[in-house]
Amino acid sequence: MPASIVGQLFADPVHEPVAQGEAALRLTRFASGYACSGNEVDIVQDDDLLCFALGDAELPGHAAAPAEGQAMRWLGRFRAHGCAAADGARGRFAVVVVDTHAHSIWLATDRFGTWPLCYAAGQGGFAFSDRADRVPGGPYAIAPQAVYDYLFFHTIPAPQTIFAGVHRLPAAHWVSWRAGVLECRRWWTPRFDEPVREDFTARRAEFLALVEGAVARAAADGEVGAFLSGGTDSSTVSGMLSKVLGRPARTWSIGFDAAGYDEMAYARIAARHFGTEHNEYYVTPDDLLDGIPKVAAHYDQPFGNSSAVPAWICARRAREAGVTRLLAGDGGDELFGGNTRYARQRVFGLYDHLPTALRRAVLEPVLAGPAGRLPLARKGASYVEQARVPLPDRLQMDNLLLRLGGDAVFEADFLARIDPQHPFAVQRAEWAASAGAAPVNRLLAYDWKFTLADNDLPKVIGTTRLAGVDTAFPLLSDDLLDFSLRLPPPWKLKGLTLRWFFKEALRGFLPDTIIAKKKHGFGLPFGVWACRHAALRKLAADALGGLAGRGIVRPRFIDELLTTHLPAHPGYYGEMVWILMVLELWLRAHADPQGAAQGAVRP
Repeated sequence: MPASIVGQLFADPVHEPVAQGEAALRLTRFASGYACSGNEVDIVQDDDLLCFALGDAELPGHAAAPAEGQAMRWLGRFRAHGCAAADGARGRFAVVVVDTHAHSIWLATDRFGTWPLCYAAGQGGFAFSDRADRVPGGPYAIAPQAVYDYLFFHTIPAPQTIFAGVHRLPAAHWVSWRAGVLECRRWWTPRFDEPVREDFTARRAEFLALVEGAVARAAADGEVGAFLSGGTDSSTVSGMLSKVLGRPARTWSIGFDAAGYDEMAYARIAARHFGTEHNEYYVTPDDLLDGIPKVAAHYDQPFGNSSAVPAWICARRAREAGVTRLLAGDGGDELFGGNTRYARQRVFGLYDHLPTALRRAVLEPVLAGPAGRLPLARKGASYVEQARVPLPDRLQMDNLLLRLGGDAVFEADFLARIDPQHPFAVQRAEWAASAGAAPVNRLLAYDWKFTLADNDLPKVIGTTRLAGVDTAFPLLSDDLLDFSLRLPPPWKLKGLTLRWFFKEALRGFLPDTIIAKKKHGFGLPFGVWACRHAALRKLAADALGGLAGRGIVRPRFIDELLTTHLPAHPGYYGEMVWILMVLELWLRAHADPQGAAQGAVRP
């Protein structure tokens, strides 16, 4: 049963709310609130403290007794260290400690927020849940700024949620509430040790041992399988899984019968190389018709990563075959420098090393003048335009929402209620936390929040949970994360070569073809299929038609998007159709299931 935590704490200890929760869940009462939990939640009450713990945290300086559970260990840690209880913690976890005497509460989540916690706080009380849509005290209004940020990022970065007044605890943070006073702090900040020289042979041996150990721990429970896309990450995890099991691992791949979107050939290369028991499935437009509404409604807020539906289809097929846990390869790119934008940003960074006089007195005036309209010069002008934008703002230069323009996309009344600079402020705050690190390490730390904690990990965790499967991320083990912090920056990005160390360390273990392949992943040809498949096109048109009545997006823009932009450039504009469609389907399922088609809910 999926774990679930729901609770409420009131400043007035006399107040006792009526217990809520699904009938199938255990119910634990305490003087000033309640909590529901599934079988994965460890619950302990010891005198005045009540603890709910999820996951498998390792706490520093604490040798666990055989019969002692997570919650009791956390209580001991909290009694000794208070709000600093999470300092030094390792593993995946979420923890809630309630002081029923002081009417205070403390919550914490792991380095990547893989067990989410959401809350609403005020002078009169504090409410919490593992889902934004289950935080007691609602109904909460839809936040216009969150809608804008969702369309900007395709997800809603923590601490914001779609609901006004409801916050998601950011990764590696804790929050406390006492006497109406709320405090939220980061308990772990990555600190990069950037040596100039290292022994490659020694580091390679250490790395391979860490990967093998992480996979072995992840495979210790249940009937285990692995996602296999054919990339270096999933291939590494699948190969190591076969090694630690001492038999062929069971692997699952998804393909698409659309030019430029399918990489099943690489998955087959990896499967043959490691001798896995390989399973593959080609997703069809009809699969999307079934999956899109289910996946959109499953999340606790709009979630626009288009690869979520293929991931769910893959996990569901593994579950039907008896698998209870799937190992995913997420994290290799973000720990070891594998995303193409890292090399691209290095190219733009070269501009800063040119003499200021050359840039300002020669290059920029020439490229801004008539000569800048020549074909080759236009490329130079584009380069200069982007290079002059500082990081992290430069990372959004290709953002489709910005290229289309807010005035063209949104209703004027909606624009008046939001701050279009808010997404940039969120990024700059995270960027500032890594000040002083090498440029590539700053990009990695940025991605640990925006790519992993806010996007890729919720995608995998959410879709596997919907399929009834547990998931694990061996490449994001604390040991490997700490190891990556100690690597020389050039070993992550050597010139323009992405994750040099990772690939060289795995040479001889992975097939050379896998090491040399370009990054792809579970891409989805939604735009292409929406133009060709009548029922899929109707699903999108119906959803966007409903959204047109909500006062968010201009009906004229929706009409142009469906009739002009999408047919002309389906791969490019299909992503915009997708995120708008998911927003509407989520609103129908969560905000106004009875009246959404008529636009009854307006943020």
